[in-house]
Parts: sequence; C-alpha cells; structure tokens
Amino acid sequence: MREVGLTILMLLMSNIFMTFAWYAHLKELSAKPWIVAALASWAVALLEYLFQVPANRIGYTVLSLGQLKILQEVITLTVFVPFAFFYMKEPLKLDYLWAGLCILGAVFFIFRGGMGGA
Repeated sequence: MREVGLTILMLLMSNIFMTFAWYAHLKELSAKPWIVAALASWAVALLEYLFQVPANRIGYTVLSLGQLKILQEVITLTVFVPFAFFYMKEPLKLDYLWAGLCILGAVFFIFRGGMGGA
C-alpha cells in the first residue's frame, strides 16, 4: 500500500530529526548552557514535526492508532541504535537485541488482525 510506504518513509525522516533533537546536544553542545541546547533542539524538532504530523495523518487512513504507535517504536529503535553507535560512539549492547525482540512481539500482536484492525 502506497500510504503505508509513505508513512514509513516520513516517520523515518521524522525520527532522524527527533533523535538528533533529543540527543545530539549531549555531544555537540555539552559545554553550552542548557537553554542554547534547548533552542537548537527545538529548531531541529520543528523539522521533525513537519514530517511526523503528515505521516501520522496519512498513516491513520489505513492503520489504527495503536499500529501507528508500534510502527513509530520500531522506527525509533531502528534509527536510535545506529545513531548511538556511529554518532555518539556508544558501544553496541545485547540489550538492543532484546529490546528489538520485544518490539517485534508488539508488532505481532498489534498487526495480527490486519492493518487498520483493532
């Protein structure tokens, strides 16, 4: 379905901006006052919302609210792990695998009735 693909792509873009807004200041602006980090993060978060709001509106035409939320969590972990490893230089942890498996369980339960289902 075109709507699902577009939703995933837009949520992926949204999540990239969101992850940078939430965490990049820890590395890049750690020596600056928190208000500078907050303002920079808000500017990046605006870009996030420009993708997230239309993505959810498009997705909600074919997916339930719960399905949108679980899809968002899958994308969040998919974006966060490479960000933590490559950008923040955090070590890879086996806990990311376990978290991913838990989210896959959530995907199973929320989508087992089909798309848009309860």
